[in-house]
Amino acid sequence: MKNGPNILIGGEAGQGLVTIGELLSKSLVRSGYHIVVTQSYQSRIRGGHNTYMIRVSTDQISAPRESIDILVALDQNTLTLHQKEVSPNGFILIDEGFWCAGDVCLKIPYKQLASDRYSNIVALGVLGALLGIDQEWLLKTLHDFFGKKEPQVAEENRRVLLDAFAWGSQKGSSHKLPPPSKSPARMMMNGNEAIALGAISAGLRFYSFYPMTPATTIGQTLAGYAGKMSLVVEQAEDEIAAINMAIGASFAGAPSMVGTSGGGFALMVEGVSLAAMTETPVVVIVAQRPGPATGLPTRTEQGDLNFVLHAGHGEFPRAIFAPGSVEECFHLTRKALFLAEKYQGPMFLLTDQFLADSSRAVNSFDIDNLPYVQPFDRKPSFSPAYQRFAVTKEGISPRLVPGFTEHRVVAGSDEHTEDGHLTEDLAVRKVMVEKRLKKATGILQEVTPPEFLGDRNPDILLVSWGSCKGVVLEAAEELGVQGKRVGTLHFSQVWPLVPIQFVSYLQGAKEVVAIEGNATGQFAGLIRRETGFEIKNRIGRYDGLPMTPEFILREMKK
Repeated sequence: MKNGPNILIGGEAGQGLVTIGELLSKSLVRSGYHIVVTQSYQSRIRGGHNTYMIRVSTDQISAPRESIDILVALDQNTLTLHQKEVSPNGFILIDEGFWCAGDVCLKIPYKQLASDRYSNIVALGVLGALLGIDQEWLLKTLHDFFGKKEPQVAEENRRVLLDAFAWGSQKGSSHKLPPPSKSPARMMMNGNEAIALGAISAGLRFYSFYPMTPATTIGQTLAGYAGKMSLVVEQAEDEIAAINMAIGASFAGAPSMVGTSGGGFALMVEGVSLAAMTETPVVVIVAQRPGPATGLPTRTEQGDLNFVLHAGHGEFPRAIFAPGSVEECFHLTRKALFLAEKYQGPMFLLTDQFLADSSRAVNSFDIDNLPYVQPFDRKPSFSPAYQRFAVTKEGISPRLVPGFTEHRVVAGSDEHTEDGHLTEDLAVRKVMVEKRLKKATGILQEVTPPEFLGDRNPDILLVSWGSCKGVVLEAAEELGVQGKRVGTLHFSQVWPLVPIQFVSYLQGAKEVVAIEGNATGQFAGLIRRETGFEIKNRIGRYDGLPMTPEFILREMKK
């Protein structure tokens, strides 16, 4: 695997481990390193066992690792659970008051260096020194994080960090980082933050949600920008209200989006059909977690593809995007908003807890020339009269917003005539179904094709979608080192599928393996349904943990 240590910070919720992780990660990114963050947390405010894992490298990396090089144990339970995962050359940082035997343990005098309130800053200072991070980067990041607090608190944070850094500098470390290569300044960003920023850049004006892990931080991020960006963020009383608010805002001319997870999306499904019938643009983010029901609310899975694909009664076109990186979260959210507006209906973005909470070092987005959604024509001309659902060759009707022109806009949830009035004329019903379905032709022409990398005639072709992208690429790289001819085929749009874009890759490989974060191979089944090609070899992970290159390699040996 690529160079650089894998650091796991473990403890109870409320001990400040996320603060340590975020400060260290930001300092690493600002110093010029690449990172992959993986968070694991239980569904509780305090207590339980949580971890914040940071993989760091001078090279571009895109996947978590399993083996731990530096274990920061904030409680005894973390040592018990993870000591066996520490690599042969790794070591453990632990309070001198806890039990830990052997040279592998570096016992930190937390109470001597600071009061309990500042113990997370002690851990940060010692870690920074052992990794060889420039002390000034740590101080600047600490100031940016805590600078607005009371002056005496900020000054005490600074003092504790300097004392802990000095203590750590006296200790030898086999994991001092090599100097990073010179590169443009990068941002630290996770998938949910990228979704929020991508939506803002595309002209989002309304976002509604009911808090549901792991989608909640999309709304929190958007709320932080709401005042500056003329954006309304509404926390609804439930998911039914959330999607209907978004549909209403979109009907009134505001590009709108709503976010949730599987259980919340179950409540939104009737609203999805309402958006389809009224031909109202809306983007739905489904951040997947393990089900059924509440399942594992803070873990990850790719189990909702079939659900989102078939959600909503009746027949109507849709597109489903599944970003595989933080950058794709930004760009595919933009694309979903543009498609929703152009084809006047619901579009979907499938992410999951791993990608939602996984921070990476990201290059700045070039936003100067990015277009934004313009939801309706403010100077229309119609003869003889405006018809909201006029039948057209492409199935796309002119969309006006009530109150912006002298034209009357009529719409409802019942089947309707071209002017929007309710009808039970069965001949009109047939015309309207066909009109809505015509939009699928246009959506097909704008499909994001899958990405093929590797040998054109591989012995093994690894097929993946969504957040498995980086993991599969690193597994393929390792298989290549072992002398195998490997290709990868990754889908960042999972519906609709255009077989001509990828079937030749499937047919040209000696062996095809589908890799998914679910138990039944949902995407492999979808490929078979749409192409007739059966992927017989499948690797699925459904224990709530993220896919890793090591997991893939172990399963392939079986």
